[in-house]
Amino acid sequence: MPHIVVLATGGTIASRASGADESGGAVATDSAATLLSGLGSTGADVTVESVDVMRVNSFNLTLADMGDICRAIAEQFTRPEVDGVVVTHGTDTLEETSFLADLVHDDSRPVVFTGAQLAADDPASDGRRNLRDALSVAAAPASLDRGVLVSFAGSVFAARGIRKADTVALQPFDNAGSGKIGTVVAGRVRYTSIPARASTFALPSSGFGSDRVDVISAYPGADGSLLRAVIDSGTRGVIVSATGNGNPGSPMVSEIIRAVASGVVVAVGSRVSSGPVVAVYGNGGAVDAAAAGAVLLGHLPAAQARILLALLLDRGDATAATTELAAFVETF
Repeated sequence: MPHIVVLATGGTIASRASGADESGGAVATDSAATLLSGLGSTGADVTVESVDVMRVNSFNLTLADMGDICRAIAEQFTRPEVDGVVVTHGTDTLEETSFLADLVHDDSRPVVFTGAQLAADDPASDGRRNLRDALSVAAAPASLDRGVLVSFAGSVFAARGIRKADTVALQPFDNAGSGKIGTVVAGRVRYTSIPARASTFALPSSGFGSDRVDVISAYPGADGSLLRAVIDSGTRGVIVSATGNGNPGSPMVSEIIRAVASGVVVAVGSRVSSGPVVAVYGNGGAVDAAAAGAVLLGHLPAAQARILLALLLDRGDATAATTELAAFVETF
């Protein structure tokens, strides 16, 4: 019988209005044991163990917290009796943490992230169904060698490329690159494709997150002052979320030139939810950004690119990080 470990980190799935802070909003309060006790039957033929890693609404997570979650996952896979890991997590930044976990996951056994859109004390809460499905995914032999997965509202996605695409829908995620790769119906897991994965990396160091890596948005009239400010604040890397297929505008390109010259790694993504960054336009477009030394991110979402760049800078200097980032984009 498969043995699955549930690592709880907080999020809406663990939140209750009854645990609200002074603001009156729902707050993550439930432990891993509480999440499991609310299931009754797990819906899968498994044994389940619960571990509390942290209890945080995911919009408050730091890079250091995400590194801690990845180390907690890796620790479970030192145990031969563990067949899979489920991570309960808030949906706001699940795309970042699950991607980091996938970057450093080198075990064939599955890691499955899940969560909820409705709080635990909402009568219609989706958390119980999602957790049952995630346990089924983690226990399924077909989930081996598929990397880190996200199970939500009956669909299974690869962590690489996933985005939160809706603020309130019970299925908030999509993956513009691979779509959903599987489904869960009444505990039965069926896959339709195998996600492509580039190389994996070592776990982040204990100092992961101590270096700034920022995201700056391009917009009509953006003059580059925000990019200049983060450069002056000591950032080591910047992701520019540009317009269209990767066009930051001429003022921003001028600041990209300055940033690269000062040793800051700059990458250009798109604020558009689907489609790649491609070098088509000059006069402040992606052609000029690439000529200025920025890495064009292709299909890699900007939010996930920030996580990868932070991990690469955690491993080495700006030159090596730039080279590795560009190489990863080619395989994404």
